[in-house]
Amino acid sequence: MPDPISPPAPAPWLIRIPEIFADVLPSILDQLGSPPGTKLGHEYHLIRPADPNELRRMEAAMFIRWNMPLHHSWPCRPRDLPGFVEKAAQALARKFAAARPQMLLVGLLDPSSADSYYRKLASNLRGRALQLFPPSLVPRPEVDAQDPHATTLFCLLGSEGLFCGLQCPSLANGFYPGGTRFISQNSPETISRAGAKLAEALHYLRLHRPQPPPPAHWLELGASPGGMTSELLARGYRVTAVDRAPLHPRLAASPDLTYVCGDAATFRPPVGIRYDAILSDMNGPASDSIAAVLRLSKHLMPGGLVIFTLKTAGTSSHEDILRLSAAVTARAAKAGLRRLAQTHLTYNRHEFTLFFEALGSAHSRPRSDTSSSSQPR
Repeated sequence: MPDPISPPAPAPWLIRIPEIFADVLPSILDQLGSPPGTKLGHEYHLIRPADPNELRRMEAAMFIRWNMPLHHSWPCRPRDLPGFVEKAAQALARKFAAARPQMLLVGLLDPSSADSYYRKLASNLRGRALQLFPPSLVPRPEVDAQDPHATTLFCLLGSEGLFCGLQCPSLANGFYPGGTRFISQNSPETISRAGAKLAEALHYLRLHRPQPPPPAHWLELGASPGGMTSELLARGYRVTAVDRAPLHPRLAASPDLTYVCGDAATFRPPVGIRYDAILSDMNGPASDSIAAVLRLSKHLMPGGLVIFTLKTAGTSSHEDILRLSAAVTARAAKAGLRRLAQTHLTYNRHEFTLFFEALGSAHSRPRSDTSSSSQPR
């Protein structure tokens, strides 16, 4: 009697879980049907999920910042290998050139390291590999210029070796190897870290839909001290900012800003005003914040955008966070908002960013108000 054929072993997958959620890794692996994985770099784990589709379901995706299938790996110590760049570049060309990826990107397994060696090595490897790939693979001026649904060759490099995979950015959950682009908040012009959080959120949004074109009108709830307000104004948007606390004095002279000193829970827009987007980074219980957003969402244009920070204060486990997110999403759906995505961004800490879209066609919608003079100042 012939021996039974064993099922093929699950394919290896590389996932990134932010360090603050490292304690939920066992639960995630259990949901994915994966045995314990191998830690790589700072926040990466090499696992073997029974069903990779589960990586994108809410129960796991909230805590997985980035993922890719592992199609090529070279476990080694690059520092100790003479000719590493040439050998690795030749291997990438042999294995992936025929796939004609839209872009080849090389990131770091430990981007937080102060050691510049691997940063330089990654740059050199990408440069040499591009010389060996077809001429059509021309580096674009912006990584964000990728088609979110076309295949990219992502590579991650570190002291453990080189790990590569073909994945489209929308499924990987980021345009860059490892996720979203890091945005510095060290500029002397920075009002608060919230500005960098919004910039990262808008960058992430491109994975799922275009950003509202300037001079779109944003309603910002819980705006003080004005970090996000400043970021919106710098992008050419008009902003109605609502908060009981004042905004930074530097914003007072902006002609595109309407500041309303008051509570978001009781704010009423002027008659006839419609907004292209609502932004909420309010503190306090998530149930109160989403209630304010949903009350005002009837003033959104069809196809309008909502960016909502889900604060998780009061939760004690990742199951609590999942229930909280599910409850917020269900309430939003009843109010006519479709969730586009949810993710954990670099500046989120113990919170998440949810993206919603108002039902209706964004392509046939009427124009929003074009004058800010009709609004109270």
